[in-house]
Amino acid sequence: MFPDMAFFFGFFAMPDADRSAHSPPQHAWDVTPAQAVAIQRQLSGLVSQCTDLGDVRRVAGVDVGFEAGNTITRAAIAVLDFPGLQLQEYRIARRPTSFPYVPGLLSFRELPAVLAALAQLSTLPDLLLVDGQGRAHPRRLGIACHLGVLTGLPCIGVGKSRLLGQHAALPTQRGAAVELVDKEEVIGMVVCTRSGVKPVYVSIGHRVDLPTAVHYVLRCSPRYRLPEPIRWAHRLASGPAIS
Repeated sequence: MFPDMAFFFGFFAMPDADRSAHSPPQHAWDVTPAQAVAIQRQLSGLVSQCTDLGDVRRVAGVDVGFEAGNTITRAAIAVLDFPGLQLQEYRIARRPTSFPYVPGLLSFRELPAVLAALAQLSTLPDLLLVDGQGRAHPRRLGIACHLGVLTGLPCIGVGKSRLLGQHAALPTQRGAAVELVDKEEVIGMVVCTRSGVKPVYVSIGHRVDLPTAVHYVLRCSPRYRLPEPIRWAHRLASGPAIS
């Protein structure tokens, strides 16, 4: 079943008045792809698309890599101060890879290790930037949404490539953004974080609306295409093995 640590995350993240009446959702991880799809459809209705942020002082990046021929999942959490964007803390967790590679179901492959890394942090971050999709997903539950719903933490999805949806031509200057649309629904924004480079695909994860998500992605990307928290997490998750 869903790890006990997630109950702590969701409980901790809620306002005091709500804690006694709320338990984070739980589900099994040892499931078939068909069962995983059903879980996504159930959890997608729990995503909060409204901004519910306090004072943002710690922003974390989340990324996942693999070791030993993809048999070990290696998740990294890098916590930076905000707005200074200096590294404050990082954690790495490794778990055996127990779910196959299935497009659209990557959170079932990656999140158990991500949750284990989060559990090691000394202080929970105020906001998570996740390397992957949020609402820009066929069932509106990419990894950023899945992580946010299970933990109760504010999350933003920052994809390096488009999973689905269409958009208008995007100007190439930093700060330009156009809507990403699927089936007449705005599912994210295509955002130019650095002039003259490929855009990123920003979508709601949990407890952050889309304009606010774009705002924080740009604030966290002062020099490079990817936000600094995700750049740090990517190094930790996919670089040379770190103990």
